[in-house]
Amino acid sequence: MILLRHGQSYFNLHFSETRIDPGIVDPGLTDDGRRQAAEAGRRLAGSGIRRVLVSPYRRTLETAAELLRTLGGEPELTIEPLVRERAFFLCDVGTRRSELEAAWPHLDFGDLPEQWWPEDEEPESEMMKRCDSFRQRMAARDDWRHTLVVSHWAFIKGLTGEAVANGQHLRFDPAPAAG
Repeated sequence: MILLRHGQSYFNLHFSETRIDPGIVDPGLTDDGRRQAAEAGRRLAGSGIRRVLVSPYRRTLETAAELLRTLGGEPELTIEPLVRERAFFLCDVGTRRSELEAAWPHLDFGDLPEQWWPEDEEPESEMMKRCDSFRQRMAARDDWRHTLVVSHWAFIKGLTGEAVANGQHLRFDPAPAAG
């Protein structure tokens, strides 16, 4: 599968300069973030993507929208809360389902609860359990090779061990390593 970190958000912009949480709840993309998402779409054109899984945060939804405009085609888009960010900063407080549905009426939010993010900081061990659950679920699917996952720094690092910059992607085989 292909794992893509969302484009630069307003949190990323301020935090990278100050290393201080700027206190932005569920930030959207900056202009640079939208450009990164469009560029990712150009880079991934021709990759055979048939399915896109996206975290319910605004920054990933906006990345997916920009990416799909650039990528073209009609891949199936599914909201997948398992691939959300680790709840650590204020930006990891999400937007309520009803507000997301109003902002993106063409998307199906499935059985996403009204409040889908944790109330408190998520221990890294809990995030790692989410990563493993997601990996196992994807390994059992026949279409994982044609799946793009629009996610976050901590989730991608937890899943792969690799840190990925905003708008960057990597390929990942969810099958357990032999031996």
